[in-house]
Amino acid sequence: MQDLKIYLDKDIDKNLIKTKTIAVIGFGSQGYGQSTNLKDSGCDVIIGLRTGSKSEVKAQEYGLRTMSIKDAVQSADIVQILIPDEIQAKVYEEEIRPYMRKGQYLMFSHGFNIHYKKIIAPEDINVIMVAPKGPGHTVRSEYLEGKGVPSLIAIYQDPTGDSKEVALSYASAIGAGRAGIIETTFKEETETDLFGEQAVICGGVSALIKAGFETLVDAGYSPYMAYFEVLHEMKLLVDLMNQGGLADMRYSISNTAEYGDMTRGPKVIGEQSRQAMKNLLKDIQSGAFADEFINEMNSGCKKFNELRQENANHLIERVGEEIRTSFVWGNKNKIVDRTKN
Repeated sequence: MQDLKIYLDKDIDKNLIKTKTIAVIGFGSQGYGQSTNLKDSGCDVIIGLRTGSKSEVKAQEYGLRTMSIKDAVQSADIVQILIPDEIQAKVYEEEIRPYMRKGQYLMFSHGFNIHYKKIIAPEDINVIMVAPKGPGHTVRSEYLEGKGVPSLIAIYQDPTGDSKEVALSYASAIGAGRAGIIETTFKEETETDLFGEQAVICGGVSALIKAGFETLVDAGYSPYMAYFEVLHEMKLLVDLMNQGGLADMRYSISNTAEYGDMTRGPKVIGEQSRQAMKNLLKDIQSGAFADEFINEMNSGCKKFNELRQENANHLIERVGEEIRTSFVWGNKNKIVDRTKN
């Protein structure tokens, strides 16, 4: 196992990024979080967007300067692409690549398009990554509290020889230097990120929660009780894991829960689940998942939209909405406000 090197603000030239003009392409979750943090850190930020879009209005309401994507690229030293993975290659070919110049920095927060060669940058362009390990809205909320979201950096091309220093300085400006920055590669970030999303933190957890909920409801238990037991408490236990690993979670729960955890958990996540995870990883490593995803996006998203609708209509969502709006913790201090960010 490699030694862990964590970079903090004290290790970084925080002023380097202030000598660069940064074009952030897109104003979704990450675009919002990163650009507003950069602005508050004293950086020169431009938001590159389709003229007249709803995102343009939102960005301007935060006091951010907006331009067309083409003009933003031509005005910037760093071009940070924060639009969805499935449209990055098309936008890059049509509105970014023709206007880039030697020595610019092409930046990403996920290695998908570079690693799978959907985007191939000229050799005289620096290609770097700064990837916060959290949603953009959390990148913003943590920054406003004087904290930060841990982030990864990676260097793919470095013709000017200073890409790592630029990536570290950018990461510091969005708040990551307050928490910790780790260097990786585009390959490692892409493949582990996709695997984590599919097998554990999104796909695995969502499927486990729904299966547990359905098992209890099918057995005749109240869906409200099922919601509390399999979904609501998840957040409380994850907070313990986040701060002190599995050990702190097990220290905090009852002996009954801990014994059930260690003896029954492996019955749920057994050899069949482990083999399924290995198969998922193979699809990620080979590029099969990337091609399937891009093809789905380019062919009208029929399956994607059907799955979205099916999940939105699930009983756990209706029960959860009723519970959350009925309790005092339901709608206060929400991190996401879809009308503003």
